[in-house]
Amino acid sequence: MKLSRRLFLKSSAGASAAFAGFAPVWSHASVSVGDWQVDTLSDGNLVLPGAMVTGDLPADEVASILSKHGLASDQFTPDCNITLMRNGTDTVLFDVGAGANFQSSAGQLWEALDTLGVYPEDVTHVVFTHAHPDHLWGVLDDFDEPMFMNARHMIGSTELAYWLDPATVDTISPERQAFAAGALRYLTAIEGQLETFDDGAEVLGGITAREFGGHTPGHMIFDLAQSDQRIVVVGDVIGNHHLAFARPDWVSGSDQDQAAGVASRVRLIEGLAAEDAALIGYHLPYPGIGKAVRDGGGFSFVPA
Repeated sequence: MKLSRRLFLKSSAGASAAFAGFAPVWSHASVSVGDWQVDTLSDGNLVLPGAMVTGDLPADEVASILSKHGLASDQFTPDCNITLMRNGTDTVLFDVGAGANFQSSAGQLWEALDTLGVYPEDVTHVVFTHAHPDHLWGVLDDFDEPMFMNARHMIGSTELAYWLDPATVDTISPERQAFAAGALRYLTAIEGQLETFDDGAEVLGGITAREFGGHTPGHMIFDLAQSDQRIVVVGDVIGNHHLAFARPDWVSGSDQDQAAGVASRVRLIEGLAAEDAALIGYHLPYPGIGKAVRDGGGFSFVPA
């Protein structure tokens, strides 16, 4: 699997900053899966309070792990990596980013798509891992119309039923009620274009969905396999490159069902490591492409 990156400089001022030593803004990174082209596109990043990730985990052990990555525990700024697959016929987006209404640091998918010469009308399929704001809210334009007007929109049946249930907003934790209200709004807006699928379904030739619930009730991952090559779009089952790999058995504050989230994360990381499978993580350091490898009693993320 060969990785290539392309640099996108937004302006001459941006170019000057980049060459002065600031981090460049990568518009996309590409890998080949057989004769498919798979790109990861930057939607920017989130800004999260540390407690949302660390919760009640042992502070000393958390600090030890984070220090190896040069991170503190008070705030996290995870990247948002959207996967685009093109096979000559289909142009498939896995999730659509945050759009303009979630966090100002995210919602940059359109700039990345523009550098590829891909336009909303070119997208044939939008496939959702789950319906959290940073994965869903980019599905509508500024006029609340579907952004990808020609695309089939596809989501797991368990996930859709959960977010369309009017009772969800009253049963979810208070800090996630805005997520529930947003999911209901955005999914209802595209309901006429939505198709559902179940665990194990082949959503498109060579693309298989597998349900790994916990982060949300019906969270899906996707195996992209062509010829003898494979890469796995893992969404938010693996939410970061540090604690989630070093201690996948620890709960994550970002998971709605923390016990189920642990079970899914352990099962997924152990499977990926055993199979030496390539993965794309939505919130892993851009471009999010790499592998899970055993490291002592836990695992590490090794970028491609």
